[in-house]
Amino acid sequence: MEDYRQVRSLAQPAGDCCGATRRTALLRGRNGERGGGKLKALIFVAVLVSIIYVGVKVIPVLISEYEFQDAMQSAARLATVNRSTPETLRAAVLKEAQDDDIPVSAEDIHVKGEGGRVEIEADYSVTVDLRVYQWTLNFHPSASNNPLL
Repeated sequence: MEDYRQVRSLAQPAGDCCGATRRTALLRGRNGERGGGKLKALIFVAVLVSIIYVGVKVIPVLISEYEFQDAMQSAARLATVNRSTPETLRAAVLKEAQDDDIPVSAEDIHVKGEGGRVEIEADYSVTVDLRVYQWTLNFHPSASNNPLL
């Protein structure tokens, strides 16, 4: 309360009827708080831009993995009907991986086929360059056809 009285007595000359000088003196005490909202907004925008940047880099990799997983599942379901051998399945899955730009080799694709049941597994990694960090995503897609009998 004393601070307000001091500011009031200093800021109020004898002939001041409008109180303009008093308001100016009171606002001078708040100068330390100016810019706080701008800093928060700047940090928020920086975080938002970072999230969007990471999304743009990572989402295409995840979509390619999903498409590859779907192609593996389709190949596994049709393997018994088409009477495909494990080598033909491996070649078909490898071709699909190349079409989806997935860095997988023939040695990374494991096909098991016995008694009408087919299991396909693949292991691969994709490194995403985020300029400040190299993020390695490891994928282990697998597919199988589960016979009804």
